[in-house]
Parts: sequence; C-alpha cells; structure tokens
Amino acid sequence: MRITVFQALKMGEERLLLHQVPDARLDAEYLLAGVLNMPRLSLLLEKLRFLADEEWTAYEAFLLRRESREPLQYILQEQSFMGFSFRTDKRALIPRNDTEAVCEETLRHIRGKMQVLDLCTGTGALGIAIKKLRPGCSVTLSDLSADALSLAKENALRLQADVRILQGDLFAPVADERFHVIVSNPPYIPQGLQGTLQKEVEKEPAMALFAGEDGLSFYRRIAREAPLHLNEKGVLVLECGDDQAAAVAALLEGSFEEIRIFRDMDGHERGVSARLK
Repeated sequence: MRITVFQALKMGEERLLLHQVPDARLDAEYLLAGVLNMPRLSLLLEKLRFLADEEWTAYEAFLLRRESREPLQYILQEQSFMGFSFRTDKRALIPRNDTEAVCEETLRHIRGKMQVLDLCTGTGALGIAIKKLRPGCSVTLSDLSADALSLAKENALRLQADVRILQGDLFAPVADERFHVIVSNPPYIPQGLQGTLQKEVEKEPAMALFAGEDGLSFYRRIAREAPLHLNEKGVLVLECGDDQAAAVAALLEGSFEEIRIFRDMDGHERGVSARLK
C-alpha cells in the first residue's frame, strides 16, 4: 500500500481520535516524525513523500501503542527538560514542563561548589539539569526505585553529567551527610485517586505518584528529616501538586524560614522553597 506522509497523518489522527487520545493530530505528527527521524515541523515539507513499507509498519506499531493510551514520551523514549533531551520509559515518571519552575527556583540558590541532593530523582531530570547548568556544584541523585536509578544513570551518561547516584528510602542513603540545597519532586497524589486519573498518568509508576490518604505523607517525612541533612541556612525546594502548596508550607514552619510559594509558567502554585532556621 502506497501512502504519503499527508495520508498517514490523516489516518493516524482519525485512529487516535477514535480512541479519545488528547491532541490526536499533534501526537500523530510526533509519532510519524519519530519514525522518520526528523523534526515534526519538517513533515510539512515531506507531505507528498511516500512511506516505505517498513516506515508504515513502524508507524502503525506506534499508533497501536498510543491508542492503548501509552504516554507519547514512553513511545518516543524522549522528553525535553530545561533544554536537555532525557530518555524516558516506564521505569520512571515523565519529566513535566511544570517542573522546570522547580529547577529554576533551585538554581537561584546555588553558587560555586555547593553540595546538592535531588531526592526522589526518577529520570534524574532535576539533578542532571542542575549539574549541567551549575557545573561547579556537586550533585547526588537518590531514589528508592532501582529501575528509576538505572534510567537516571543512562541519562547522566547520555548528557555527560558527573553526578553521584544512590539507592534507598528518602535520606537513608545519605544518613550522615549534609547539603547546601535539597530539591525534591516526591509522590504527592492522594491514594484514593488511583484509578481516576488520566489514562496516560495511570501507566506511569505508581510508587512515583501516590502518597498516602491526603498526598502529603512524603512532605511530612521530608519536613521532619531534611533539617538533619542541610547545612546551616541550607535551602529546601519542593514541588507540590494542585492546591497543596499552602499545606506544604505549613509543614515547614517549625524548622524553616523565608518560606516561599512559587508558581509555574501557567501561574499555578507549583512548589515551596524555604531556608533552614
């Protein structure tokens, strides 16, 4: 069957719409661009080109995966974060553009040869981006998931970021250490919402998403334990879910000062930063 790029995109969009995939046209374009190994916008210049049989077969395979609501980033195995391309797959949570506000807030507090801990690192996006943008600092990535850390290691090698990678439950791998800055995007979705989220989100690792009855269980632990792992006047930066920032800020009031709620590019409260008293 002889199919042009234009026809393939139309057929792809129709199939994705039939399965209620959000942004069907855009996803069809990204999937075909991935198959053809070209920028998405270049498809406009190639719309009359005929696909080779193997290209159509690969595109159909991608469409089937997306129709099942597998996240686009897992299919293409790539996501941009802070201008860097990170490998993504089912081993870890997909880096979100919203989290760039957390990275930017963290960068504000880093100077020279500071020690930085990225807690619950997942793909390593926060810590690796920080190391690339503040090369003088020392960065440690930590996570409980061995799968996530294997992906973080691949990303560190891919981006030539000299970071330390440790496995364990929250602060356990750095039991006797202190840092100038600790940043974390911990699990924060209430457990009761499992099964009600967007289908794509439900395909990400549950241990990276859900955090107790109210979604605050990790913040309680971090608020209690972080002071033991921060240098004098050290800084803590936390990403928060929707409508959680005020509650997280309240948890920090005992041991921290200069508590600040910051927003992402869409104006949503995205996180909290604070300095150890």
